[in-house]
This record gives sequence, structure tokens and C-alpha cells, in this order.
Amino acid sequence: MKITSVNNPRIKEIMKLKKKKYRDQQQRYLVEGEHLVEEALKAGVVETILALQDSHAASVEVIEVSEEIIERLSLVETPQPIIAVCKMQSDNTLMKDGKRYLLLDDLQDPGNIGTLVRTAVAFGYDQVILGLNSVDLYNDKFIRASQGGIFYIHCIKQDLKTAICQLHNDGVSVYGTSLLNGKEIQEVSYQERLAILLGNEGNGVSEELLALTDQNVYIPIKDAESLNVAIAGGILMYHYSKRSLKLESAVKL
Repeated sequence: MKITSVNNPRIKEIMKLKKKKYRDQQQRYLVEGEHLVEEALKAGVVETILALQDSHAASVEVIEVSEEIIERLSLVETPQPIIAVCKMQSDNTLMKDGKRYLLLDDLQDPGNIGTLVRTAVAFGYDQVILGLNSVDLYNDKFIRASQGGIFYIHCIKQDLKTAICQLHNDGVSVYGTSLLNGKEIQEVSYQERLAILLGNEGNGVSEELLALTDQNVYIPIKDAESLNVAIAGGILMYHYSKRSLKLESAVKL
């Protein structure tokens, strides 16, 4: 049966998920577009699909809806013909057995965070920990920028002082990113278990957190004041994953 009215009680409830308040209450969020919905289905996080045509052989509920409903649910300029209601991850604790972690201090740009999450997946990182003041984990711009990466890596929000202390207790080295008492990345050795700490787009990592790191590092650059945080994070994650990536490739061969 096709739902055509935006006043349908089920549709009105789903529309609330456009706001963070209701996402947090329901522990649900929206994903839009064929690619992201397909990735969410692979990851097993989809509960319901709303589509203009019920042509999806999915193992979840599919509701055929009108264009008006899709337009009202959409968060992009050009609405996509398919939207999924997804469930949030239930485990919001710091991983104890990970080898690679990415810590994000007060990052606000969802595009930057999404790119960093996507890169962390590509380079085999185990967990991304956002500081409590960082952008909402289920912000639609962040999800789109991650290109589905959010479904394949464990992301949480936590007080970073607490996280760093726990990582130290678990034997993980923490490298901050700063010129202050920092060394070039080539001068700082590879560690079997490592966390990289990146800072706010404008202010960098807070001094309070830098004081807790094992080592601060920086990327040597020429004729530029700084790098975009997503680009810098990508360089650092690759640099401190090269050895493990080569080892994994060797094993696969």
C-alpha cells in the first residue's frame, strides 16, 4: 500500500528524525540516496526503506511513498528517490583491543569529519572518538561525506581526557598534532598501537589535551601556513599505517 499523505502518523514520526533531539530520543537516523542506502543495508543497520517505487528486494520493510513525502524528508537540494531509517549503534564505549584510533578534538565541520572517517576506514583504523563538543555523529552532511564509512568503523563521542587516559592504561601511544614541542612525522617512530589526535579547524588541539600526549607531531610543509584538517589527518593516518598495510597485503598475497 502506498502512503501519499505527509500527515500520515508513521510519516510524521519519521520526519522528526531530521532533528537531532528526536534522533537521540529514538536512536534512529535517516540515510538518503541509493549508494548510502545500499551500504547501510550491507552493514545491517537499516530498519525501514521509503521509496518512490517498491522495487527493492530488501530483507527489511519497504514503504512506497509519494514524491511529496520524499521531498519533505529530504535534506539535500535535489531529493533522492530512496531514504532509509537506520538504527544507531548501541555500543558507545572505547575499544580495548584496537590498534589504531583517531581522536577528534572539537571538530565542527561535518564534511571534514566525514572525510576523516572515510579515510580511517580506508587505512584500517579501528575506532574514531569525537570530543563531546564535536558535530553530531548522525548529521546528514557528515554521513554523506563519509560515503558510508560511518557504517564500517566504530565511532563514538566521549570526553577526550578520559579517552586518552584509558588508551594509555591499555598500552596505546597517543600522538598529538602541534608545532609546540612537536617533531616531524618522519622523526617519530611507528608504534604497534597508536592514537592520532587532531584538533579544531581554527584552533587546533587544546593545550590541555596536548599535555596528555606521548608525543606531538607535525607535517613539514612549504609555502603554506597550514593544511585542511581532513588532508592533514589523511597524511598522518597513512604515514602511521604504512607498515601494517604492507603486512596485511603480504598476508593476502
